[in-house]
Amino acid sequence: MAYSYYIYYRVDPDQANACELKIKELLAAVKDATGVAGRMLKKRGEPLLWLEIYENVIDAETFELVLVKAAVKARVQTFLQAGSDRHTECFVT
Repeated sequence: MAYSYYIYYRVDPDQANACELKIKELLAAVKDATGVAGRMLKKRGEPLLWLEIYENVIDAETFELVLVKAAVKARVQTFLQAGSDRHTECFVT
């Protein structure tokens, strides 16, 4: 069984450029540690609503640990709009 992860959040407009660099670092760290190549999208018409997508995850437990550690290391939370969080949804493929 494989899983797909969808993580969405709102970025502080003053931090968008810095956040994009950190998300690219996060994507690279996750790929290096798990082999899962994620991607980031920005919502059409709402460019501060971002989405990370990770598909075909086989080892969900390990992946989730790596993802959390990478997000903490990249300090992603500091780039989000005040009162906002990263929201994770996981679907079975």
